[in-house]
Amino acid sequence: MPRNAYVTDLKTLQGECAANFIRLSRLLGDLEAGETREVALVNRGRCLGALCLELQERAPYTSIVRVSQRGMLDAVIESPRMRVHLYHDVRMAEVTDFQRQRHFHGRYRYPNARMHQPDEKLQLNRFLGEWLEHGLAHGHSDLPELP
Repeated sequence: MPRNAYVTDLKTLQGECAANFIRLSRLLGDLEAGETREVALVNRGRCLGALCLELQERAPYTSIVRVSQRGMLDAVIESPRMRVHLYHDVRMAEVTDFQRQRHFHGRYRYPNARMHQPDEKLQLNRFLGEWLEHGLAHGHSDLPELP
């Protein structure tokens, strides 16, 4: 292995996944499989979009959630969406699908054909954490839906 090769930071990745489990649990509340919760994202009193959480599956040890966003630019750009697996026994949530790409490795050689960053998996889980944290800080689930 080259001297400057990326080494997976497992402790940081697990910490991010544990924090995301807590964030998602707060946002999902008591949703049942097949149900959706939309959290309006508000800035200065204006609704700019919605964080959409769909609980696709719930089992004793795992759940699968589809996380996406609706907003004013949906006709112009593809909004982010991902599938997240929640592991209830270890209280962790992991991004397993992002923009139709699946199964991310903990480390990639760089450069590579898909241009993944060496720490792509950590970055995706960190992005999920920032996204959920924004929803918790600026979201309102009692506001009317977007037109």
